[in-house]
Amino acid sequence: MKELTIQTKLAVYESIDELQKDDKSLMIQAKVACDKAYAPYSKFKVGAALLLENGEIILGNNQENAAYPSGMCAERVAIWKAHSDFPDVKMVKMALTIKSEKQVIKSPVPPCGACRQSIAEYEVKQKSPIVIFFMGEEGEIYKTKSLANLLPLVFDKEVL
Repeated sequence: MKELTIQTKLAVYESIDELQKDDKSLMIQAKVACDKAYAPYSKFKVGAALLLENGEIILGNNQENAAYPSGMCAERVAIWKAHSDFPDVKMVKMALTIKSEKQVIKSPVPPCGACRQSIAEYEVKQKSPIVIFFMGEEGEIYKTKSLANLLPLVFDKEVL
């Protein structure tokens, strides 16, 4: 037997003010998307802003439904809209933020497992990473250069 060690490296910013101008703008757009989320049940809103290689920015937010499995996460709303409208354009960066009506969340909240798998699908498809910034409602922001840092043993089409 041998062991496999998997390590993840993330950049940590103390606040949105530490981000470069373009990245800060993308995060602000994620906050705008977050404010428009439909989350009457969980009271947990998520916003995503996705920068495409052609300069387009696609926004997404979570959309809940009384039949819980029928809702959709902000990340998947954004990436599927991007691919629907611009199927041949690479996804470059994604900014994510959240807001809870129950408490102020000050720690970064990463994409859920289903969103990680969906984002991974597009990294594999486009053969290039998607930089992801994520934060809570306020406080630190984490940056990963690729979804592979959050889901290192990705399940993709190569195993099908």
